[in-house]
Amino acid sequence: MARELVWTGFMTLDGIVDSPGGVEEGHPQGGWVLSTPFDEEAFSLKGEELAETSALMFGRRSYEAFAPVWNGSADHAAYQDLPKIVVSTSLDEADLHEDWGETRILRSTEEVAREKAGDGGAIFLHGSAELARRLGEAGLIDRYHLLLFPVTLGTGKRFLPTSEHDRQDLRLRDSAAYSNGVVKLVYDVVR
Repeated sequence: MARELVWTGFMTLDGIVDSPGGVEEGHPQGGWVLSTPFDEEAFSLKGEELAETSALMFGRRSYEAFAPVWNGSADHAAYQDLPKIVVSTSLDEADLHEDWGETRILRSTEEVAREKAGDGGAIFLHGSAELARRLGEAGLIDRYHLLLFPVTLGTGKRFLPTSEHDRQDLRLRDSAAYSNGVVKLVYDVVR
């Protein structure tokens, strides 16, 4: 049985996934996750995901942003020994962070499709908007885990297709609303 590929991320009401942690990530209005009042329950999805994660996947930019922070972080200790997959045409083995568990580089959408067709549990793609869009358009994403934040930014990166594409139906698997206005939405891709 093929592995599931799940995109997980934070998104604004208008579909922006750009720079949720801060302006240093690139968007002038970055940091919108941190400026939303904290409600621990709103982030329970992250613990739920961990229970079924067999590997983490990133695009190059997300890997370069997350690896130095998550490697050694007490908040991300459970990710330490999980296998990591980085999808990049430009990253070299020498660019990988040491002591952060097994990390492999895939070079193409086709290689991701082969990885997904193999044995093992779910692969969770974190952030990586451009990669998520490309893999979604290729029909490789099986599920979306969204934490929708009560803010609009108008412009920025989106992981959803931004041009004409074939209709893709989704089936709501789970949802919840939290006291800080964040909404959890978990959708399965209908095939």
